Amino acid sequence: MMVAEPVEFASRIPVAVLAGDPLSRAGIVSQLRTGHGFTVVEDDDPPPGAVALIVSDELDDDVAARVRGLRARGVTRILVLVTRVDDRALLTAAEAGICGVVRRAEATAHNLALALRTAAAGEGTLPPDLLGRLLRQVGHLQRQVLSPRGLTLTGLTEREANVLRLLADGCDTTEVGRQLFYSERTVKNIIHDVTSRLELRNRTHAVAYAIREGLI
Repeated sequence: MMVAEPVEFASRIPVAVLAGDPLSRAGIVSQLRTGHGFTVVEDDDPPPGAVALIVSDELDDDVAARVRGLRARGVTRILVLVTRVDDRALLTAAEAGICGVVRRAEATAHNLALALRTAAAGEGTLPPDLLGRLLRQVGHLQRQVLSPRGLTLTGLTEREANVLRLLADGCDTTEVGRQLFYSERTVKNIIHDVTSRLELRNRTHAVAYAIREGLI
């Protein structure tokens, strides 16, 4: 059973099939070409608007590296079709930026088409049991790794997020310090820590980044 619901498209969806096994690729390409609503594009240089379908036995480091490479080239709709998924690999794939996972054993023509359409819409697809495993992994990461260091899943501490929210509201450093009961020097140090850690140019860039990434 898939998590997402079908999404209707008026135009054909470009799909790049990336598989190390030529037989697997040929079978999937044939299925897509005989179906409705998909156009197979070159897998060596998929356009940014395409859905990249990576076919592999497992979510290993090579798959994660391939996902990162695609995202660096502007391809952000990435679906992975795999045989096996363990908890570590699932978290690694999510961190790399995939938007969906389909097991080969569950990859009927209907399920695969649904997952591709959902990815094209910018949404995610994950079997319910994998979703539960991913949530447990995220919870473990927060409790065991981030919380002891004063961090959250956003990568910001609570006080860093509070400072950026007030800056986004138009406050200057003096006003931020007054509202949070910090000295202006402390506020400036917090801003410096954020911009340095996230490799941002200045406080304006930090606020823009935080808003764009949904961190505040």
